[in-house]
Amino acid sequence: MTKRKYAFSWDLIGDLSNCRPNLGLTLRIEVYRLMQFCFRDVLEQRYGTEEVDAIFYEAGVLAGRHFFENAVVPRPENFNALIVKLQDLLKELGIGVLRIEASDLDTLNFTLAVSEDLDCSGLPELGYEICIYDEGFLAGILGAYTGRPFKVKEVDCWCTNERICRFEARPSTLEEKSC
Repeated sequence: MTKRKYAFSWDLIGDLSNCRPNLGLTLRIEVYRLMQFCFRDVLEQRYGTEEVDAIFYEAGVLAGRHFFENAVVPRPENFNALIVKLQDLLKELGIGVLRIEASDLDTLNFTLAVSEDLDCSGLPELGYEICIYDEGFLAGILGAYTGRPFKVKEVDCWCTNERICRFEARPSTLEEKSC
């Protein structure tokens, strides 16, 4: 098998204390969105919407897993501690403001809401949810924390005329693991 050129590792985040001495660690939202939506456009033209959504979801799962393992430290001792840590981190990093609207720790079913979402806040109404990467990101975090694969689906979005992104999360079935 050929060695992969871009296999992700946390090392690719780099030395943040020494990476941009003049510009700092912040980046304007339009630059992030320019990259994300141009990637989506090119990939969609080549592979189709359904395949690109699957790629973005899978990339989100990978990112969420690595984020949990490297940024959510030390490992939270319970679900409430996990949520508090995530709320702090997501706000500090400018990703969004996380809130838990419903949780059932017996079934591991959750409703999570993210306001001021990095991916979509301020976008025009499109009539469909667009935060596919965020779905995967949350699934990756929850999966890494619980040790079980998760399926996360956005049910409300800024782009569906809501002013919040709402996600339903639950453990995934065997058939859903490939998502």
